[in-house]
Amino acid sequence: MRIARFSIDGNVGYGVVEGEGPDGLVLDIIKGIPYADFELSGTKVPLSKVRLLPPVLPNKIVAFGRNYKEHAAELGHEVPDAPFAFLKPSTSLVGTGDAITYPSFSEELHHEAELAVVIGRMCREVPRERVKDVIFGYTCANDVTARDVQRREKQWARAKGFDSACPLGPWVETELDPSDLTIQCTVNGQQRQLGRTSEMVHSIEDLIVNISEAMTLLPGDVILTGTPAGVGPLNVGDEVAVTIEGIGTLTNKVIKRG
Repeated sequence: MRIARFSIDGNVGYGVVEGEGPDGLVLDIIKGIPYADFELSGTKVPLSKVRLLPPVLPNKIVAFGRNYKEHAAELGHEVPDAPFAFLKPSTSLVGTGDAITYPSFSEELHHEAELAVVIGRMCREVPRERVKDVIFGYTCANDVTARDVQRREKQWARAKGFDSACPLGPWVETELDPSDLTIQCTVNGQQRQLGRTSEMVHSIEDLIVNISEAMTLLPGDVILTGTPAGVGPLNVGDEVAVTIEGIGTLTNKVIKRG
């Protein structure tokens, strides 16, 4: 099931995306919120008539770095023995079709295509065998990074936390086996990244067990699982697209900060 969050005529809601192909997709509007039992209203709207928003409103975005060996190597880093977490603020979130604003304090912006996990229930100290029970679904993410700032400042808050640094979407897929999916990133139609989730050093179970030992996860919280090799520059005017098998494509254009 594909769950989208959308805006139409100033109203915001959730809906189930039905159909196939760019002209055949419709939203069946949900009564209530998607994390609990919900009903479909039967009111269907063509997807082309709505604006897709970030599919969730997380309390926090927990990202894991250096979780693909080849990506760690391309940046000259060692692969950490344990999952390596950092936080991105909720204000960094944008949806598909929204702009990535090139930060004024950087001269080297990079894309990082990632599988994002959406939490479906409040949980803490999740045992490995219960991880699947706390997952709502999966979506595409781009952990946009000011690479020069990351190198210079060491601490990653500004480099990965600026406004628009976390595109997410286009929707959440709730019925998916994430163990071996293709992740691809293109810039202006040219392939930059191509990897598979099976290449993760630490599994989704590892990541959720690790972070839930430290903090309570809430419905809608987002876990970014790391990026495969091939990260590279984004320039003003570029269109960057993250496509994950079984989910869809997240597309954003880079604009100059105004």
